[in-house]
Amino acid sequence: MSDCILVFCTVDSRESARSIAKILIESKFAACVNIVDRVSSVYFWKGEIVEDGEFLLIIKSKVSLFEKLQNKIKEIHPYEVPEIISIKIENGNSSYLKWIAENTL
Repeated sequence: MSDCILVFCTVDSRESARSIAKILIESKFAACVNIVDRVSSVYFWKGEIVEDGEFLLIIKSKVSLFEKLQNKIKEIHPYEVPEIISIKIENGNSSYLKWIAENTL
């Protein structure tokens, strides 16, 4: 069992994705952020079904940093209600999980 998590967050542009990723890495709230190009999102927003192209951030961090990470994303994210969800990593390459721990606060 580890203290590591994956955090998922979508944004509207590559620029926003890169900016958020760099800020999270620089602040040591994340060890790594993958940016997945062009995911299609279909969702309900303000009474309508919306379909958008977005960029998905897959953020590697720790449970103990989630609140700080979430607050930082909310502070800089362009959306009114950003997606910020985490999944606990139950199992993984122990060397990689150690690397996450060593490269975060």
